[in-house]
Amino acid sequence: MGVEIERKFTVRVDFCPQGAGTEMAQGYLSRDPQRTVRVRLAGGRGYLTVKGETRGMVRAEYEYEIPPTDARAMLALCDSPLVEKTRYVVDAAGRRWEVDVFHGANDGLVVAEVELPSETAEVTLPAWVDREVTGEKRYYNSSLIVHPYHSWTAEEKSGYPRVPVEK
Repeated sequence: MGVEIERKFTVRVDFCPQGAGTEMAQGYLSRDPQRTVRVRLAGGRGYLTVKGETRGMVRAEYEYEIPPTDARAMLALCDSPLVEKTRYVVDAAGRRWEVDVFHGANDGLVVAEVELPSETAEVTLPAWVDREVTGEKRYYNSSLIVHPYHSWTAEEKSGYPRVPVEK
């Protein structure tokens, strides 16, 4: 069984990712919290991902590469708006971080995720990490379809605008 163990954080405003990043568009064929089915186009490649219910920072995850033409056709079946973002991979503090800079209906939102080998794994936070949002459902990509970041109230955006990195 595939298992995903990850923690999610907001990112400070002065963080500038290096490199081109990977453009992504993703949608959901099912947003049922017990069995999410995601379709993604990332850098011209297609993926179908099935995820189980999140329990803390752990959930079942199965991901399969599919032809990009199939991914495009499946994205047309998904709820809108699609989640659009650029993903940057950053090696920091001994870990591989994925930093997502959102576009479209979620423009202004930037989050970082780190996958871990276990729930008890130690994580040293890079200086550009703001606050932990692991388990906060409003930050789930599947939630951003129904309640995009641009429609969040000031209260929902607590922690934003992102805090500048101290120099």
